[in-house]
Amino acid sequence: MFDGYQRLMPRLRASAPAVMVAIDERALDARGQWPWPRTLVAELVQDILAAGPAAVGVDLLFVEPDRSAPGGDAALADAIGGGKVVMGIAGLEYRDRRFPFPPSAAPVRIAAKRELALRRFDGQLQSRAEINRAAAGRGLLSSDAKGIVRRVPLMARIGQVIVPALSVEMIRVAIDAPLLRLADRGGEALDLGIGNVTVPLQADGSMYVYFGAHDAERFVSAEDVLSGAASPELLRDKLVLVGITGLGLLDYQTTPLGERIPGVEVHAQLLEQMFDGRYLHRPSAASWLEAALLLIAGIALVFWVPTVRPLVSSALLAAVVAVMVAIGLAAFRAGYLINVAAPAVAAAILFAALLAATLAEADRQRRLLREAQARVAGELEAARRIQMGLLPAPRALFGAEPRFSIDALLEPARTVGGDFYDCFMLDEHRLFFLVGDVSGKGLAASLFMALAKSLLKSIALRGEGDPAAILAAANAEISRDNPESLFVTVFAGVLDARTGRIRFCNAGHEPPLVRQPGEAPMRVMDSGGPPLCVIRGFAYAGSEVALVPRGWLCALTDGVTEAMNARGELYSATRLMRALGQTSSSEPPAVLAAVREDVRRFAAGAEQSDDVTLVCVRWNGASGR
Repeated sequence: MFDGYQRLMPRLRASAPAVMVAIDERALDARGQWPWPRTLVAELVQDILAAGPAAVGVDLLFVEPDRSAPGGDAALADAIGGGKVVMGIAGLEYRDRRFPFPPSAAPVRIAAKRELALRRFDGQLQSRAEINRAAAGRGLLSSDAKGIVRRVPLMARIGQVIVPALSVEMIRVAIDAPLLRLADRGGEALDLGIGNVTVPLQADGSMYVYFGAHDAERFVSAEDVLSGAASPELLRDKLVLVGITGLGLLDYQTTPLGERIPGVEVHAQLLEQMFDGRYLHRPSAASWLEAALLLIAGIALVFWVPTVRPLVSSALLAAVVAVMVAIGLAAFRAGYLINVAAPAVAAAILFAALLAATLAEADRQRRLLREAQARVAGELEAARRIQMGLLPAPRALFGAEPRFSIDALLEPARTVGGDFYDCFMLDEHRLFFLVGDVSGKGLAASLFMALAKSLLKSIALRGEGDPAAILAAANAEISRDNPESLFVTVFAGVLDARTGRIRFCNAGHEPPLVRQPGEAPMRVMDSGGPPLCVIRGFAYAGSEVALVPRGWLCALTDGVTEAMNARGELYSATRLMRALGQTSSSEPPAVLAAVREDVRRFAAGAEQSDDVTLVCVRWNGASGR
């Protein structure tokens, strides 16, 4: 989590106190493979010191005698003795017999009421004695990192001797401070004093490294220094670190930013941190604060989870975690490391336990509800089968009729709906057909639809076949038993197969469309009166339209013209007429398929809001096709 914070808010360089002289691939190609003769290293140190740096830190160890050049160790010692050079000490988990004596380090003044719990190393590894003695100071090189470098010991013990980190010793040598100071403030508060600079440390003497992005401007090639190509201004008054970067991945460290940087750059970033005053510190009260966050979150969850829906309680948990993350980020920006991951995970576990307990009873109730829903679903499916079974199959009924063709389509918006259609012969020459739409949807509409359809058919078969008279009689019959005050829009027509004339009556229904061969579709706007069950005793009026051979009439419900897409736009009668005008075939199945396909294309997957019903009748002529 702390690594994630650093990736979100990496440290920006406010100052550039440190420069690294890198023994990189270019220097190795020019001067030969490592290890170099000590005389060449001495020349490099002398060239660096000639530029007037504030201090030089050598992130290298010269443990074995120089066998490549006689007098190399003495030459390097002479070069180091000429300036403020700090040599490195590597802390070991074991004692090396070559270095049985404790290291020489800067004096440390301690102000503490308890024994400091500093990181302890049992042994050490240093450069050769004559080189080490010539140095102005000695600092710890070990980062003590396994994997990602997050903390670096700035003060540690080697045996009983307190040794500062290389970066700390470089600052002390640069400002000619006679000693270092350690002040214990209790808990995790340990202050390191270097001259007038105070650096906050953790209780074990380590510091969290606040990494900035890898920057090539921190580096100067050792070859440029040796050849004189590097300007002395690059090194003047700087804290210069000398290290190896050209040996592949041998001395590379992984940072929380996900970068792999040379080990010497860790010291450079520590120096930048101390100069900029950008520290990351885990305060002593962090654990108490994290416990308080968990307590507050727990109280909120215990109060809300049993009383609200799981989705709302999940949103509450997400809000709690988001607040904790925000607190962690705000604390990080202020330089404090608060581990909000622990209370967040604990809150999630508590939430899961509360939710499981809350859902135990709810699960039992859901099982009962599912059983009830299954029964209702079965009943609705049976109602759908009954409803669809009440509707005739026109092509099957009149497939052998040569004088006209008829087809119908009905798609309910729900399992059952209020749309219906019917078609049957009044005698051997007259075809009666109708399309109706009951107000409302669902089971109530489907029951009223069955009543209306049955009464309309019964009245049509008993009468003379006048659509207006049929609707007037149906209005009286249906209005008599209508406790829910539902109403029905109906378009009813009678086709005379001998002449192609259609007598019809429109009771508040969507206007039908007529198309004659070679002409554009046209809406028939004649209205015979209001919907059934609206005005008792209304005298409906009929109208008539004459079809020529291969002309057709298409009756439909408003589920077609009022179909909506995801943006809430209506399909409209204008688009319907355009779609029918582009239909080349006059066969009723092709006409219905063209309309249905265009409506689906317009809706583009939006939920169907109303039943869709279409009936198309084509007159083929008195003698048939």
